Amino acid sequence: MLEIIDLWKIYRARAFEYPALRGISLKVETGEFLAVVGPSGSGKTTLLNLVGALDFPTRGEIMLDGVIYGSVGKGGLAELRRTKIGFIFQTYNLLSQLTTLENVELPLIAQGISPKIRHERAMRLLERLGLAEKANKKPWELSGGEQQRVAIARALVNDPALILADEPTGNLDSKNAVAVASLLREVNKADGKTIILVTHNMEIARYADRIVYLRDGMIEREELVGK
Repeated sequence: MLEIIDLWKIYRARAFEYPALRGISLKVETGEFLAVVGPSGSGKTTLLNLVGALDFPTRGEIMLDGVIYGSVGKGGLAELRRTKIGFIFQTYNLLSQLTTLENVELPLIAQGISPKIRHERAMRLLERLGLAEKANKKPWELSGGEQQRVAIARALVNDPALILADEPTGNLDSKNAVAVASLLREVNKADGKTIILVTHNMEIARYADRIVYLRDGMIEREELVGK
C-alpha cells in the first residue's frame, strides 16, 4: 500500500515561494489503478515525482509497502526506485543507440542480473506485448505506440510493486492511446500491479478504478470508476 501524508512541495526563488502541493493526503491500495487529473500547474507531475522518489517534499511523508521515504536516505531511495517502482514517461525515454531488447534490459543491469536472465526476462515481456519481432530494432524504427509498449516492458521488467505513468498517451493518436490504456489496465488486473497514471485525457483516466482531481496543489474531489 502507498500512503501519502500531508505532503507539501514549495519551490523557492529569491523572495518568492510557489506551493506546488498543499497538504496532499492520499491512500492507494495494493493493486489499485489510480488516475490523477487536473489542469496544468495543479501539481500532478510534482506529486508523481515525489512518489517516485525523484524529488524531496518540503514537508509531509510518503510510505510504500512499509518503507518510509524520509527515513531511508538517498541510498535507500535509489534502492526503492530500482526494486519497487517502474516509470513510464510521455516521451518514452528510450536510448536511441540501443535495440528494443537492450532498452528493456536496462533496469536489470543496475541490479547486477546476469545477461542470460536479463535476455530471457526481457524477451518474455516483449512476446507478451506483441513486440518479439521488434527485439533487434532501434527506437527510431518503431511507431510511437510501439515505443510506448517498449517503455511499458522496461517498467515491468524488474517486477515493481508500483508503476508510475506520467502522461503515457500524450504523444499518441487516439487509437494508440486507447491501446496503451488498455494494456495498463491488463497489467493492473492480470499482474496485480499498483498503477498511478497522470493524464489530461479523461477517456484514458476512466480506465482506472479511481480518479483524483487536483487543483492548485490540493485534492479537489475523487471519483470511483473502473472498467
